[in-house]
Amino acid sequence: MPEGSDTGSSTEHDRPAPAAKVIRTPRLAFLGVVVLLLGTFFFFVGAPAFLWWLMLLPVAVGVWVLRTQTTVSESGLDLRTVSGSRHLDWAQVEGLRIPKRGFVRVRLTDDSEVTLPAVSYDRLRDLITASDGRIPDVFTAAEEAEERAWAERVAAEKAAEEATAKATAEGDREAAGKATPAADSQADDGTANEDSPPRD
Repeated sequence: MPEGSDTGSSTEHDRPAPAAKVIRTPRLAFLGVVVLLLGTFFFFVGAPAFLWWLMLLPVAVGVWVLRTQTTVSESGLDLRTVSGSRHLDWAQVEGLRIPKRGFVRVRLTDDSEVTLPAVSYDRLRDLITASDGRIPDVFTAAEEAEERAWAERVAAEKAAEEATAKATAEGDREAAGKATPAADSQADDGTANEDSPPRD
């Protein structure tokens, strides 16, 4: 057999692992940093000896934009903020919680919660896709729930229509059944009047 020939199909170990997905703060946020820099610069020029600390604000915001990110990989989640970093194995992840505002939070097996830096609601689909099924697809679950609710509503409306039609049909049959004896009675009375002799 020629050297280097393939004698079988590749296994899962032969396939390359998917690349890690890095979810960062949108770089458009640097526009806000520039605006903040210009705003603080005018105050700084007026009294540099006293307002020099204002120039630290845009620097701090810029560092926050650069540092804040969540990396999704085969090994788990790597969270990075200005103050430090943290790694979470997939075995620790139990679910998600989506707050009304702020970043998405991951629920751990010890019932604690950890904020996912840079993962806002509009980046949630990126997180779910990069997790390769390890995080439940809340969008698909919501769509399936809506489809079930719609199917149940249609079935209920159809059942109500059938019940109404059945009740109407039964009412018509009862009315027809009552009308027939009355008509027969009137016909019998008419026949009896015709057969009786006229009175003087």
